[in-house]
Amino acid sequence: MRVIIMGCGRMGALLANNLSRAGHTVVIIDKNADSFRRLEPGFAGQKITGLGMNDEVLLRAGIDNADAFVAVTNGDNTNVMAAQIAQRIFKVPRVIVRVYDPIRAEAYAQLGIDTYCSTTLGANLLFNYALERPFEPVDPHVRIGKRQ
Repeated sequence: MRVIIMGCGRMGALLANNLSRAGHTVVIIDKNADSFRRLEPGFAGQKITGLGMNDEVLLRAGIDNADAFVAVTNGDNTNVMAAQIAQRIFKVPRVIVRVYDPIRAEAYAQLGIDTYCSTTLGANLLFNYALERPFEPVDPHVRIGKRQ
């Protein structure tokens, strides 16, 4: 699978590293080249410095052949704008946006954009943990509560 990730913060880097280790083709875009330091030394993907909403940058990343586009910068509006470009202009089959604001997440979902709201997910995980309900973390490195 060919995945383009916009944003090489903690989440973007972790996702890129995991996908790369799993053998997928990964391209990660960030406006700050220093952000790529978060990637593992063995990261096999491509790193592109630039703005992920820029057509030229997206074309360099191979968006015209991408299977998925994931926007995980720290800006909700930036993520949604880039996602709309990927979805509507380049017809990427799978587009996912991380947003912090639950109200925006709902509005974007109503526009047909797959959203992942880290605020809502985190609150739900903590809610279940506080009520001693079981949960399955997506990543085996994620732990909530005491280590065993």
